[in-house]
Amino acid sequence: MRVGGRLHGRGALFDADPAGLAARLVGLRPHQHRTTKAEHPQELPFVVLTGARGLGKSAVLRELRDAYKGHTPVALIDCGHAEFAAPPSGRPAEAWSPVSQGLLVIAEQLAEPVTGAGRIQFPRLMSGLVAVAAGGWRDADSERIRREVERILLLNESGSWVAGFAGRWAGRVAAKVAAAATGGGPLLSSAVEATLEAISDSVVHRRRQRASTWYRDYPNAGGNARRGLMLLSEHFRAGGTSREHAERYLVRALLADLGEAYAGMLPRMQRIGRPLVLLDNAQSAPGPGLVEAVLRDRSEGLADQVVFIGGLRGDRRPALRNAVRRALPEVARRSDWTPDPAAPSSRALLVSLPPLSPDDTLHIIGAVCAEVRVPPQLPHATHRLTGGNPLGIALLAESAAQHLPGAASLGELLTAHVRLREDHDGEPTYLALLDRLVPADRLDELTVLAAAHDHDSACALADELLPDDFGPADVRALQTRLVAEGLPEVPGQFVGAPFVRTLLLLRLHHGAAMDADHGQWRKAHETLIAYYADDDSGGPDGRVRYRLHHELALGAAESAVAHLRDTFHTMDTRAWLRSLRFIASAPYFHAHDSQGHDFTGRDDRRTAIALGRTDADHEPPAGVDAALHLRTRRLLHAVWQLTDPLTLPDQKVCDRLRFELEQLSNLRPAGNALLWRASRDWPEDALAGRPLRVPDEDDEDGDGEA
Repeated sequence: MRVGGRLHGRGALFDADPAGLAARLVGLRPHQHRTTKAEHPQELPFVVLTGARGLGKSAVLRELRDAYKGHTPVALIDCGHAEFAAPPSGRPAEAWSPVSQGLLVIAEQLAEPVTGAGRIQFPRLMSGLVAVAAGGWRDADSERIRREVERILLLNESGSWVAGFAGRWAGRVAAKVAAAATGGGPLLSSAVEATLEAISDSVVHRRRQRASTWYRDYPNAGGNARRGLMLLSEHFRAGGTSREHAERYLVRALLADLGEAYAGMLPRMQRIGRPLVLLDNAQSAPGPGLVEAVLRDRSEGLADQVVFIGGLRGDRRPALRNAVRRALPEVARRSDWTPDPAAPSSRALLVSLPPLSPDDTLHIIGAVCAEVRVPPQLPHATHRLTGGNPLGIALLAESAAQHLPGAASLGELLTAHVRLREDHDGEPTYLALLDRLVPADRLDELTVLAAAHDHDSACALADELLPDDFGPADVRALQTRLVAEGLPEVPGQFVGAPFVRTLLLLRLHHGAAMDADHGQWRKAHETLIAYYADDDSGGPDGRVRYRLHHELALGAAESAVAHLRDTFHTMDTRAWLRSLRFIASAPYFHAHDSQGHDFTGRDDRRTAIALGRTDADHEPPAGVDAALHLRTRRLLHAVWQLTDPLTLPDQKVCDRLRFELEQLSNLRPAGNALLWRASRDWPEDALAGRPLRVPDEDDEDGDGEA
């Protein structure tokens, strides 16, 4: 995430000395006109940056473009942009595809002059794109045809002293094609002939003459370039695998034009960095088509020296099943990439972007909030909440800069309106985050299902709160989609990413209409309470703790206290601590009364209960150990407050947590070591913004309980 002129946590890509991955692939140091030793001199990996939404793939690709723009040919396209979703007005679908449009936009950007070298020309690609476009010219709209063909033909403009001529030449060819359209002549044939005639003209450089013969090698062209282009257009219009074949040839044309721009002694001296093509949102068309075309050609021995780097949501794509996989820190100094000759997808190198570190979070918040006083626990709490998600950190830091010192918790920073542009009124921070972190077309469904723990409980929620046409198959499809997009699978949670789940539950709590009674929130948890009510097994995997978790989410702690109190002496100590931690992980956004109405002010009843301030007013049930009951009640509320991702940890509550666990360790000799260790670890974890650790069975300090 770029803050203060620096992209945090991505040095393995952008380091200049020693060279990071980008510098080693391109052969140039970022933001410099200085060379470095190029890695993989014979064959390059197709690098794909992977991860869920919000991990900064787009930011990295934009930074790469800025780092090399003007130094070496570079192009960046967002495959999710609307220009690749459908043909422009008047263009028939049979003569357009996301891949053909993507190649046009990529070539336009790569053509721009760089330091020490002029424009790159694309005569092969230009010819192929004209043939494709001409396959859809069946009307007399000469102006539309002129615009289309002129844009394509300008890929062959040199930008040199003949630039004016080149522009006029493009105009003449366009006029000739348009005349054929209005004259009722054979339009495709006229377009192909005019294009080939122009690029083989004696006035033009001999490289263009070589390019004019390139389509002689198109399958079944019989050594005739004109026939090759006609077949290319025919295959493109046919769709299906025939179109894929034609698109592969267009990708090959782009790479051949780039290769020729670097051929010869003078170009090699002038062009000191490999060309760089960046594909954001490569899971969307034209991304898959471009990736597969490059990988297949490279696997078949058609080498090129173009650096491709894409950004991919998730990493589970069938076309990349045999790709080499690395985490970003592993490629900081060398990639150790070697393809499998038998697997085309092994030509891809998938690099997962890790979350940012606590130190990165501290630096980002410090930079963004330089003008305001930041609570010392805010960076740690932000990292705990976001899990190091760069987008989450950046937007929370911006909200803090706009609302501190007025906001007292991360929950308030999330519900406060954040203004990201001067001309924008802003919106609640959590909604701005959800807009970018979850599929927009399934936001309402995910908001409800975020409270679920597995497929079956999600189906129970869907049956009660979602439309009738959203059934079990839709639930499973949505869960599969989340995993495909890079969200983790976590046992016990339908939405595996804790940060995303917290944001969705916050939206569920507030409801679409911001109803004061939080009806949707209450109904969701009541549905799950009923779902888990048919089994009160107290075992570590029993459904009872799920029921108690959802009761606590509605503010009802009595059953949870009773369960923890009554099982303290009988349940395995380690399992008891895990049950306490899970039950106390119930979401809590702010206080409600018994009818669900909000209390005014910022009082957190959990803190008061944890510190024992309400003990005098609370009467333990008859016949129970009153001291153990009150201690368990205080402990539950302490853990609930300290593990709440939307609050800053309270030092007094941490001290009380330590004391309560110490006292419990005296009451349970068999579990003394575990409880004592938790009394030390849990307050420390809470203050550091870490999850509370339960000692594992193999820990040396354990007491041997299974």
